[in-house]
Amino acid sequence: MKPCLTLLFAALALAVTPAFALDKVTFATNWLAEAEHGGFYQALADGTYAKYGLDVTILQGGPQTNNKLLLAAGKIDFNLGANMIQAFDAVAQNIPIVAVASLFQKDPFILMSHPGAGLDRFEDLPKATAFIGKDALVSVYQWLKTAYGFKEEKVRPYAFNAAPFIADKNSIQQGYATSEPYEAERQGKFKPNVFLLADYGYDSYSTTIEARRDLIEKNPDLVQRFVDASVIGWCNYIYGDNAKANALIKRDNPDIRDDLLAYSVAKMKEYGIVDSGDSTTLGVGAMTDARMQSFFAKMTNAGLFAPSLDYKRAYTLQFVNKGVGLDLRPRQ
Repeated sequence: MKPCLTLLFAALALAVTPAFALDKVTFATNWLAEAEHGGFYQALADGTYAKYGLDVTILQGGPQTNNKLLLAAGKIDFNLGANMIQAFDAVAQNIPIVAVASLFQKDPFILMSHPGAGLDRFEDLPKATAFIGKDALVSVYQWLKTAYGFKEEKVRPYAFNAAPFIADKNSIQQGYATSEPYEAERQGKFKPNVFLLADYGYDSYSTTIEARRDLIEKNPDLVQRFVDASVIGWCNYIYGDNAKANALIKRDNPDIRDDLLAYSVAKMKEYGIVDSGDSTTLGVGAMTDARMQSFFAKMTNAGLFAPSLDYKRAYTLQFVNKGVGLDLRPRQ
């Protein structure tokens, strides 16, 4: 066959060969779309997921959803975990869910108080009336009891409404550093004291990517690509132009305000929630055995888990600590 005909047939073969199909992936969040999910929306908006061969659908959570059950049942591929207590609990219940990355180096859980009301120091807080939700009461508040002497008789129900806290100057309220102080200031017209529990020894990882154990074993390449693309998305959301990601967030959650999105990103940077500590050398998403051991010991001391629990089954370091995204950090 003449060379020119060979080239022609080769070109025709390429022309009719279909493009490689993207792997379809569903990732579920734990609440309505917000800046705390921004890196995932960023990876979707700027094409990072597609570059990693992924066609990602983000399924937002909400007050009436339980996406962890969908993950356990194999209805979704990945889930956003709020903290490692949930991951340890999955092990205790023999649910095959594993944390494969942590996009927040610091859990953004806070307590906040009124300024100038005798509650300006962390050690002042146990004496205050505490507006605490049911989930926090059986988890983080149990640690506060053993570590700092907080008392359950001080607790009042928190129903995600700041009005009772705003009205009572002798009270404290739980929240996230990225949202509740904003609402207190907007509604109450005062700037609350903010105490990030991560700075007082509560060293859980947060905003984890969770996957089923069978997916990790059968398709580790898919898990790695989703983790790496999500890490890059978070670096770009925090340090780059996040306008397209915020547009997708507002598409899914039309009620969210632009000023809240901006506030949340600013606080994530200020507190080093996404990028601090180990992530500055290992890359965003970093996790370590030492941190896991430290947090598990605190939770067993608080009575949440039996010391015999095989907590290491709750996570894997297989997909993190590889320096992904370090080149996207601003130069100092």
